[in-house]
Amino acid sequence: MYFFLSQLSLSDILLTTNITPNMLHVIINGGSTISIAGCITQMYFHGVSASAECLLLTVMSYDRYLAICKPLHYTSIMDLRLQIYLVISSWLLAFLFSLVLTSVVCQLRFCSPHIINNFFCDFAPILEMSCSDVTIAKLTNFVLAILVSVLPFSFIIYSYISIFITIFRIPSTRGKQKAFSTCSSHLIVVTMYYGTIITVYIIPNSGSSFNTDKAISLLYTMGTPLLNPIIYSLRNHDIKTVIKKLIYIS
Repeated sequence: MYFFLSQLSLSDILLTTNITPNMLHVIINGGSTISIAGCITQMYFHGVSASAECLLLTVMSYDRYLAICKPLHYTSIMDLRLQIYLVISSWLLAFLFSLVLTSVVCQLRFCSPHIINNFFCDFAPILEMSCSDVTIAKLTNFVLAILVSVLPFSFIIYSYISIFITIFRIPSTRGKQKAFSTCSSHLIVVTMYYGTIITVYIIPNSGSSFNTDKAISLLYTMGTPLLNPIIYSLRNHDIKTVIKKLIYIS
């Protein structure tokens, strides 16, 4: 679990370092300028970090599924080799998916005014600047969004259905509480992150404004990386034990 958490933290760091500095510059100065190449580069790394987070959360759900539903086989199945394979696959797929979408966007022509109504270069605001036919770009984005969010989210739902069935079969109340505590942090993060991702990129938003999309985007670009360490720290028994020892020593 801690190995996967380190990769999730790396994804959060990439997400915030890619967006936060420019966002603060926009807020302080009431606006900012960026080249087309710089904007597309920011969109690419945003896609990498967002996709990696989706896939890593899916991997972590599989890890929790094995830990609760197949505890006797957990160490033999989730060995170091499989952990490394799952992490590398998640990052490679994230880089690949984002590269495909970025390649399609690079084929578009951009016309004036070059104004982005957002605090970072996201897919939809970039399309607003294009004077080319964006049908292929929108279709590509939709298909990739299905692959990187809907399918993994469906797998997570299946994993947690199996987990809850297993937990309800545990005879003791203490055993149920202990089993649920091992996955409650992950469940909170999944609900918060996937909820905003699907709202922005999957659900049709023709009736919503860019201000609404910006507010929702702010939740997963700033809110999730901020809350992830807090949620996993407060819900993790080992970390709480270390914090109590540090407080006691001081």
